[in-house]
Amino acid sequence: MPTYDFRCADCGDFPVMRPMSRRDEPCPCPQCGVAAARVLISAPMYAGMDAGKRLAMATNEKARHAPVSSAEYTARHGAGCGCCGGGRRASGTLTNPSGAKSFPGRRPWQISH
Repeated sequence: MPTYDFRCADCGDFPVMRPMSRRDEPCPCPQCGVAAARVLISAPMYAGMDAGKRLAMATNEKARHAPVSSAEYTARHGAGCGCCGGGRRASGTLTNPSGAKSFPGRRPWQISH
């Protein structure tokens, strides 16, 4: 959401983060409560955001209204997909020369499963 500048006649300028659809509506001053008009002091901060933050905000906004279903996720990321997980994960099982298995960092009561 972009940040816009507003000017109160008594208190001065103040920034407000609000949706683009409400950018031209007057905003109450945080100090005195009088309706203040929007002024163009600087460009909205949304335009100056780095690409990563802008992409993350767009992804969150999309997920809010149209979350990805498990079927859509599976269609994009099938079994053994390495694009999100950084490749194949190493097994957590260590086998000793005698054939005994150990599970470092795992729950010992889950060895049989």
